[in-house]
Amino acid sequence: MTTLTVHAATVGVFVPMLQQLDKMLEKAEAHAQARKLEAGVLEGLRLAPDMFPLTRQVQIACDFAKNGAYRLAGIDPPKVPDDQKTLAELRGRIAHTLTLLAAITPDKLEGTEKRHLSVPLYGRTLEIDGLPFIQRWTLPNFFFHLTTVYALLRNAGVELGKQDFLGGV
Repeated sequence: MTTLTVHAATVGVFVPMLQQLDKMLEKAEAHAQARKLEAGVLEGLRLAPDMFPLTRQVQIACDFAKNGAYRLAGIDPPKVPDDQKTLAELRGRIAHTLTLLAAITPDKLEGTEKRHLSVPLYGRTLEIDGLPFIQRWTLPNFFFHLTTVYALLRNAGVELGKQDFLGGV
C-alpha cells in the first residue's frame, strides 16, 4: 500500500502538469509559425478584457507551483522576474520552475500538511495550515491558470486535445 505524501500531492502533480504546459506551448509555437502569426498574438490572448493574458497565466501557474512547494518546505520562494514576452521565453520560465521544484525533495515536505503558513497576499496575509493550503489555495489556483492557458490556445485554433492537457494518463 502506498501512502500519499505532501510531495506526491504537490511537486508530484506540478512537475508532469508543467511538462504538459511546455508541450502545449511548443504546439502553440508551431501553430504560430505555420500560420505566420505576428509575434505577441498568442501571448496576448485573453478570455475576457479583465483577465490576464496568456503570458501572465503561464507565469502565475509557474509561481503557484514554485511558491506553494517552497512555502510548504519553509523556504522563501526564489523570485523570478515576470519579463517573458514570447512563447519561447515562457517555455524557459517553465524549465526554470521545473529546476527549482527539483530542489524540493520529499524529505523537505514531510509533515508539512500540519505546518502553519503565513502567505503574503496583495495587502493582506493568508494564515492557513498546510493541508488546506494545498487543497484550497495552491492546487486550485495552479489548475485554474493552467486550464486558462489550455482554453486560450484551444480557442485560438492550436490543435490541442484533452490528452495534451493530461499527458496521456
